[in-house]
Amino acid sequence: MTGSETSPVITRFAPSPTGFLHIGGARTALFNWLYARGRGGKFLLRIEDTDRERSTPEATAAILQGMAWLGLDHDGEVVSQFDGAARHAEVAHQLLAEGKAYKCFATQDEIAAFREAARAEGRSTLFRSPWRDADPASHPDAPFVVRIKAPLEGETVIRDQVQGDVTIRNDQLDDMVLLRADGTPVYMLAVVVDDHDMGVTHVIRGDDHLNNAARQMMIYDAMGWDVPVWAHIPLIHGPDGKKLSKRHGALGAQEYQAMGYPAAGMRNYLARLGWSHGDDEFFTDAQAQSWFDFDGIGKSPARFDTKKLENLCGQHIAVSDDAALRQEIEAYLVAAGQPALAPAKAEALETAMYCLKDRAKTFPDLLEKAHFALTDRPIEPEPKAAKALDSVSRGMLSDLTPQLQNASWSRDTLEAVLNGFAEAQGMKFGKLAGPLRAALAGRAATPSVFDMMVLLGREETIARLTDAAG
Repeated sequence: MTGSETSPVITRFAPSPTGFLHIGGARTALFNWLYARGRGGKFLLRIEDTDRERSTPEATAAILQGMAWLGLDHDGEVVSQFDGAARHAEVAHQLLAEGKAYKCFATQDEIAAFREAARAEGRSTLFRSPWRDADPASHPDAPFVVRIKAPLEGETVIRDQVQGDVTIRNDQLDDMVLLRADGTPVYMLAVVVDDHDMGVTHVIRGDDHLNNAARQMMIYDAMGWDVPVWAHIPLIHGPDGKKLSKRHGALGAQEYQAMGYPAAGMRNYLARLGWSHGDDEFFTDAQAQSWFDFDGIGKSPARFDTKKLENLCGQHIAVSDDAALRQEIEAYLVAAGQPALAPAKAEALETAMYCLKDRAKTFPDLLEKAHFALTDRPIEPEPKAAKALDSVSRGMLSDLTPQLQNASWSRDTLEAVLNGFAEAQGMKFGKLAGPLRAALAGRAATPSVFDMMVLLGREETIARLTDAAG
C-alpha cells in the first residue's frame, strides 16, 4: 500500500483559526492524539492560517487554549501553514518544470462561458483548459494560474480505514489550480506539502474532506510521495440528527470548560462519540490510548447527548485525585469568569472533597455541595432550607448545643450523640437532619451532617448552631 505503515506513526490536527475550537474539531484532535499516543508516535499541530482575511491570532489562541484544557499535548512547535507559502509554491514550480502541471491563461469569463455551453449541451461542466497541452511558444504575456494535470482515464481509489475503498472516476477530477494568478498557493496544495514535509503517516479528519482526498492524491502521485493512510470520520450531529450547530447549544471546547465539565470526562465522552470498544463506556486515558483503532469507528454520524456527557463526567469526578480536582476547579472558576477561592477556602474544599465528589456531575454541582465549607457566618439559608428552621427546630438546636460542647469530635461520637438526642426527643434522626443542614449550610441538600460537622470543627459548628437557634 504505502511505506507509511512500517514507519513511526505521525498524526496531525490542522484547524483553521477562524473561531473557537469546535467540539467536532476537538474530537478530531482527540482521535489523532489517541492514535499517535497509543503507538508511541507523534501528534503534531498545524494552524491552517492561509486565509488571511478570516484567520485571527485570537482564534489561534482559543484553539490552543481549548486543546490545553482538554490535555491534548502536541509534539514540537506549532506549524503555521502561511509561513510555508514559499515551499508550497516551490512544489508547484517543480511540477510545472516536470510537465505534470501547466500554465492556464483562461479568464474567469472564458471559464464561465465554457460551463454555460457545457450545461446547454448536457456535457460535464468540469472545466477542461485549452492550455493543458498548448505549446509554450503560444503562451501570451498575461496572468495565469498553475493547474495540475489530472489523470484523464482510469480510477482513483481512496483506501479509507473508516469508509472502506472509495472509487472515483478520474474523468470526474478537474485540473485543480495549484497557484493562483498572484502566485500564491491554494489550500489543497499547502495541505499536501505540509503533510508530506511533516512526515504525516495517517490523516484522520472529518468525512467532509473525503472528496478532497482524491484531489490531494494527484499531488502525492505527481511528486512520487507516499500517500498517507486515510481515515475519514463521520461528523457529529445534534440530538435531532442534524449537523451539530449553534442551535444545539454550546459548540466550543472552552464553553464546556466554562460550564464546569471536567476535561477527563470530556475526553472520555468525545472518544465515545463515533468510536466504541465493546460495551465500555467509562475508561481512562491510558485505556483509550491502548484500545483506540480505526475498526472501532462507526460509519454513521454520532449524536451529541448532554445526559451521557454528564453521566461520564460524574464518574470521572468521583475517581479524581482530590488535589488535581481542586486545581481543575480553580481553573474552571477563571474560565467561567467567577471570583477565585481564597487560599483557606481552596484548602477547605480539597479537605472536603471526599464527601463532595461522589454524586457531582459538574463543578457547579460540586461547588454547590461544598457551600457549607466555602461560606462564612452568618449563614443566609435559602428559602427551602429556611422552612426547616421553625420555632420547634430552633429550640431543638438550642438544646443540642450543650451536648456537643464536650463530645469528642469524631464522626462516630457525633453520630452517637445526634442519634441519642433524636431518640430522647422521640423522633427519627431524619427530623433533626433538616434543621441541622439549614443551620450548618443554609441548604436543604448537602453532604452528610456528620461529615459537615467533622470538617467545620467544634467551634464553627457550635457557632452556626447557636446563630440558627437564636
